[in-house]
Amino acid sequence: MALRIQVLCISKTNRQRRHEAISHIGGKNADGSRWNMREKDAINGIETGKWNFYVVGGGETADVFVWQTPQGHKYLRTGHDMTIADNLLGLPECPINGCR
Repeated sequence: MALRIQVLCISKTNRQRRHEAISHIGGKNADGSRWNMREKDAINGIETGKWNFYVVGGGETADVFVWQTPQGHKYLRTGHDMTIADNLLGLPECPINGCR
């Protein structure tokens, strides 16, 4: 069974395309320590059933899924919830050593 993990922050690239905007995601462990990982590692963890990421915002919880462009580029984004915005891209920027 996949470990359910809340994403609290992201790191972005300088690219303008939404599906290339995230380079890392981050959060906090149960002991308060910080974690972060590359987007491609998070994608692999979702696809292999290791992790199930989610985001909380505005009283709503949205799961993070692997999406794919018509050209085959995989990226992370939230599923549909009560908002039309991608909740993942709306998260704060992660500091160098992980999430706040």
